[in-house]
Amino acid sequence: MPSQQRPSLAEPRRASPPAHVRVCVRLRPCGQGDPCIRGLDSRSLEIISWRNKMETMQYHFDTFYGDQATQHDIYTGSVQPVLCHLLEGQNASVLAYGPTGAGKTHTMLGSPEQPGVIPRALRDVLQMTREASCSPRGEEWDYSISMSYLEIYQEKVLDLLEPSQQDLPIREDRDRNILIPGLTERELRGFGDFERHFLPASRNRTVASTQLNDRSSRSHAVLLVRVVRSQRAPPHRRRVAKLCLIDLAGSEDNRRTGNRGLRLKESGAINASLHVLSKVVDALNQGLSRVPYRDSKLTRLLQDSLGGSAHSVIIANVAPEQHFYFDTLRTLNFAAKSKQVVNRPFTQEMLQAPGKAGPASSEGAGPGVVWGGVAGLMVSSSSPPPSSLLPLEQLDPRLVQRLLGLEQLEKQQGGAGQRLPLLSTPRRERVALLRQLEETRRELQKLKERQKELEAVALLDKACQPKPLHHSKAPARARKQAVVLPLQQGKGAQGPNPGLNQVSWLPNRAPAWELLLRPDLLARSRENLLALLNQGSAKELRALHRIGEKRARLILAWRQLYGPFSQVPPPSGRTSGLFPESEWGGRAGAG
Repeated sequence: MPSQQRPSLAEPRRASPPAHVRVCVRLRPCGQGDPCIRGLDSRSLEIISWRNKMETMQYHFDTFYGDQATQHDIYTGSVQPVLCHLLEGQNASVLAYGPTGAGKTHTMLGSPEQPGVIPRALRDVLQMTREASCSPRGEEWDYSISMSYLEIYQEKVLDLLEPSQQDLPIREDRDRNILIPGLTERELRGFGDFERHFLPASRNRTVASTQLNDRSSRSHAVLLVRVVRSQRAPPHRRRVAKLCLIDLAGSEDNRRTGNRGLRLKESGAINASLHVLSKVVDALNQGLSRVPYRDSKLTRLLQDSLGGSAHSVIIANVAPEQHFYFDTLRTLNFAAKSKQVVNRPFTQEMLQAPGKAGPASSEGAGPGVVWGGVAGLMVSSSSPPPSSLLPLEQLDPRLVQRLLGLEQLEKQQGGAGQRLPLLSTPRRERVALLRQLEETRRELQKLKERQKELEAVALLDKACQPKPLHHSKAPARARKQAVVLPLQQGKGAQGPNPGLNQVSWLPNRAPAWELLLRPDLLARSRENLLALLNQGSAKELRALHRIGEKRARLILAWRQLYGPFSQVPPPSGRTSGLFPESEWGGRAGAG
């Protein structure tokens, strides 16, 4: 189910018609043996059925590139058409998918003689911004381009421009834009700047040799390009677009790659992330309420590319050899279901205060961040300070101290005749906040009035009570005390209901409850306890207070050796001296 973008007051969004993910398939030239796949036309292909080699299965995509297609054909046919949306403030994404050894990295990077998608796309983006700035209407706009480069290695997001072992977090702002705090960002003024930053960073990517590929990519590489278009004259509109160029690591069959140790661990992380990617596509096609973007760092970063707001292109690379058959079949099945995913692109536009710095002053921040600008209400010199509009007596003292400190700093920096913007909150949100504060103040006032009414009623009730005269002071009535007697049994029971607890009222006593013990009942209880000690079983003894399994066995052994007990010891609270002769009345025959 496509993710719904929450609109922002500061960022008007102009929605475009829904767009399906464009999927094209590129067939690598066959190395040896008979191919298992062949193209039918520019959009269709067929592959041998694994159930019956005499049958074939057909697939239809947006574009099919045979083994004779060049890098230029793929770029101009599938990638270049989506770059024009960047100047409109809309995002774009290009993903290279396929098994290991199918030619994904060659498609994205290429070689000096045959450059791939990434260098061609950067050259065209820089050229488009130069042409737009030189056009008759280009004098009204300023353009800036910046790049970031990262890899996802064993579920860790690593910076390739400034390599380190720090795992960078992936965050999401209130408008559901994905950003990476701490990711290095470099400004590009020409293609030479791109080569100076990108070529050394590409050598930092993790690669290794396997039985299927001498330079197998062990991580997913993501190049983020941010294009900012700012208006010079009022109302100073600003559009930000993001281009994602992703070279995915290939899925691997460890039985054929011969991975061991670290290579096996890397392969497990790659296959797990690609499996989550397939689950995301399935959830989007089925319209599920929960799409598992957060199950992997890769899908978390591609949240905008699949089911989001980007114009997305997937280049599925396949190999024609027979031993790649099942890898090719899985790639075609993923590509077939990916073309059903629907994205909803929109133009993200915001208002920026004049004189605010762009990305050049924001070095090192993450992509997707809304840079600079106050998209809200500017506080003029004639407007009262916010401290006069807020109920300071009802706020937290620490909050009041910070607010007053901000106003003092504003006065020092702004001078006598100019005030700096204090809040970057949109006007509607500020009005709603002030309205909420006013309602809170009214509720507090109502509570205070209600408290005063209750206090007045209490004082009136107290004043209406009759006061005794001093010369005719009446003697105080004797208070009675309720005493609970033990259970009455037999003929000694008193009162109309023998056997029930007797409550007697005693005058001139403190108002407390007192328990009176009857000697006859106490003597009978001791006789019952003594009979239980002399005749009871271990289970019956364990039912006594503070008698467990061990003490029950000791009592039975004592009774067997020395005979029955003669008396019950007085309650002393000690448990270690249960069996001495002084307390238990001696051994057998002592009674």
